[in-house]
Amino acid sequence: MDLTDLVRAMFALALTLGLIGLAAVALRKYGPDAISRISAQKKKERRLRIVETLTLDPARRILIIECDGRERMILLGEGRLVADLPARADA
Repeated sequence: MDLTDLVRAMFALALTLGLIGLAAVALRKYGPDAISRISAQKKKERRLRIVETLTLDPARRILIIECDGRERMILLGEGRLVADLPARADA
């Protein structure tokens, strides 16, 4: 292995590390939250949202969801829908 092979190997290593560093900087700047920033600019009206959630035990949870202006209470248990009850209307 002569001097030119050593210089070529060092240059290839420096180039590879530089590309990895450039990719890390790009991911930090344009990473996973970049998609949410783009979609936040569109800001379309959403029909469904979770108003409140309450954990009853490790297997069951109650959700109050709002869909098209109406609130519904949903009891979830063990990965399945247990009941869908109308929420109390406070007028």
